[in-house]
Amino acid sequence: MCSTNSDIISTLKTLQYEPLSIIRLSGPVSTSNPTHRSSGSSDSLENPSPASLEADLLHYKDLFSKLRFSYLEQVTKEKFLRAIVGDPPLVVEASENIELETQLVEIKAVLKEQKDAVTSMVKELEERGRELSRRYETVELQTTLLDRLPSQIEGLKERIGELRAQDEQEGIGGGQAKGTHLPLDATVALIGEKQSELAQLDAELKSLQQALPQQTREMYQSERELEGLKKERDEAVGAAREAMRRREDGGDVGDEFELRGRWLRGCGDGLRGLLGVEA
Repeated sequence: MCSTNSDIISTLKTLQYEPLSIIRLSGPVSTSNPTHRSSGSSDSLENPSPASLEADLLHYKDLFSKLRFSYLEQVTKEKFLRAIVGDPPLVVEASENIELETQLVEIKAVLKEQKDAVTSMVKELEERGRELSRRYETVELQTTLLDRLPSQIEGLKERIGELRAQDEQEGIGGGQAKGTHLPLDATVALIGEKQSELAQLDAELKSLQQALPQQTREMYQSERELEGLKKERDEAVGAAREAMRRREDGGDVGDEFELRGRWLRGCGDGLRGLLGVEA
């Protein structure tokens, strides 16, 4: 398995380092401007980029336009001179010009259809090129990740071995922990049980959160009532202390007042009995 992975990675690296480029042109289209783009032509061919390819396309389009104009000019001049210096000279009538113009219109229509087809083909090729570029970048990224996987896998295997050895030592020293050596089915069942318990706790927590505002209001009301009771207690304690202070300061005067009150009450009861007046 390791050899297979190594072979795959080496093959991907080999393919990755091969340059991907459009078919290189064997030579310039025209030699009318040999010094143009001479400085960076070799670099753009060896290391093509979207910008360099776009510049090449514009350059060759310009050259093709100039070449077509030169070709039409030279051919027209040649035909005109041959018609003049020929023996006998070529004489063209108006009907022939009309016929040629009709053929020219048909040829232009066919040429326009071909240009439209070429334009759509170019657009399709551009879209396909962009898609291939994205796929190529994705393959490069996946290749980089795949190159890192073997070392990561080896590190994980070593970590698993260390954890297993540690688990075995802890099991020998202090007994096996509950749920650490369960099979897959039992582990899944235990996870389901824990999840159900967690859902039940969540429901209880939600109900407690809903009841919290009512309990908070009741707590505030109880605190207000408690403050009123504390106030009454303080007033009662203060009155009792004041009575004790007065009793300590003048206890005989209080007894005299009590005796005088009893005597006045007795006098009042006697007078009411004599007069026959009910209380």
